[in-house]
Amino acid sequence: MGLLRRGFLLRAALACALLPAAGAVASAKAADISGNIVLMAYSGAFQDSYTKAVLEPFMKAHPGVTITYSPAQGSAQMLGLLRAQKASPQVDVTIMDFSVSRVANKEGLFSKLDQSMVPNLADVYDQARMANDGGPGLTFDNLVMVYNPELMKTPPTGIKDLVDPANKGKLVFLPAPNVVGIALQLVVDKYLGVDYKGSSDPAIGLLTKVAANVPTWQPTPDEYTAVINGTASMAVAWNARAQLYMDQAPGKIKTIVMKDGGVLDMDTINLVAGAQNRAAALAFIDYALSPEPQERLAQIMYYGPTNKKAKLSAELFSRTSSAPETLAKMIPVDWDYVATVQDQWSNRWRREVIPAR
Repeated sequence: MGLLRRGFLLRAALACALLPAAGAVASAKAADISGNIVLMAYSGAFQDSYTKAVLEPFMKAHPGVTITYSPAQGSAQMLGLLRAQKASPQVDVTIMDFSVSRVANKEGLFSKLDQSMVPNLADVYDQARMANDGGPGLTFDNLVMVYNPELMKTPPTGIKDLVDPANKGKLVFLPAPNVVGIALQLVVDKYLGVDYKGSSDPAIGLLTKVAANVPTWQPTPDEYTAVINGTASMAVAWNARAQLYMDQAPGKIKTIVMKDGGVLDMDTINLVAGAQNRAAALAFIDYALSPEPQERLAQIMYYGPTNKKAKLSAELFSRTSSAPETLAKMIPVDWDYVATVQDQWSNRWRREVIPAR
């Protein structure tokens, strides 16, 4: 994660420079591609925004290609579906959290990618590249608390608010194995002053107290909407989507980085092994990694681009995960280590944390 932070800081230094629009990507030259691509990615606001920013422009440039969007609530659900379909994949491309795509890569669920297949990989930050040529990072994001200022006159500040019995029934978030739960456990360890590479007992013990304040582990349609409509007062979630909802529902939702720290995150774009429309899928992946779609997604949904040539205005940049004041609060994480204990942590959540609700 230290490398990832340095990648963000590098982009921070370049973010306000203005460059001409990048030339047409290789996929735009592939006039012969056709057929249907099935893209599995997040449901809700991400689906709406990604369709507008990326899918519709791609299909306009390639009238012979259609994209079927297969929505999922989270990366863990996607992994389960990919495992079930391994013998006969029904999906061509996935967008999922990098902590879960690491697992899928190890299980052979995704094909390896290189620059000859995806030319825009040349402009992707090194920090957004996955080991063994797995699908690269597509977006950068960070963990935040969101809250409804009409319901919480005193803004929350961090873990102490999640534990406070006065907030019983007011908190929603997605538990492990969702990466929100994993990231929250890392912040809890920081709050407790313990090493996340040691025993998970302290964090799990405190998380059972957090769980006592959670009325449901499946906020519908999502945790952001639950905060806006008053079903919950606060949530642990992601900055990019929170920024989007702040624009859509002004005065109903605000966001903070917990004073205890935050966690940087990255979504990857992946070619499913055995994809039925491999040529069109590769063209789409290459397009999605090019500067213009990443700039549009940032403008619509505040994700930090992973392509070095994507440029954002100073105001927009300040609302993304790349803002220096946000980076300064991020907790360095050894994700290779987390990958070795993630299943163990998730099992403890299932046995101890989730039932404590």
